[in-house]
Amino acid sequence: MRVGSLAASAVTLLAANTGEALAEDKAVSVFHVFAFQWKPNVSEAQKERAAKEISALQGQIPGLLHTHVGTNISPRGKGYTFGGIMQFKDKASLDAYPQQPAHQALLVWLVPLIDAIELDLCTK
Repeated sequence: MRVGSLAASAVTLLAANTGEALAEDKAVSVFHVFAFQWKPNVSEAQKERAAKEISALQGQIPGLLHTHVGTNISPRGKGYTFGGIMQFKDKASLDAYPQQPAHQALLVWLVPLIDAIELDLCTK
């Protein structure tokens, strides 16, 4: 999915879910945020494959509720030109995510192509 503003999507998700959490008093939202710096000579086809396969994790990873990926358009991106945000049902789902077979299969070919930063956020 090409996202016009990944940051705007993240803010919208966070704002919506933070409001729900306040209303429910005990609800927690868990987000996994990532950004990539592509290594030299990575092709556009490889970048498109990454976006497609990350998006395809939706429905394959238990507890993964929402996935948004796209090109970073921020002038403050410090070389991170691609990123995404995933919302998980709970912390247990996020904790189980790295070991999921679909995620592991993605990492095999993707990790050599990127320098990445990741954040896991919990809001209530």
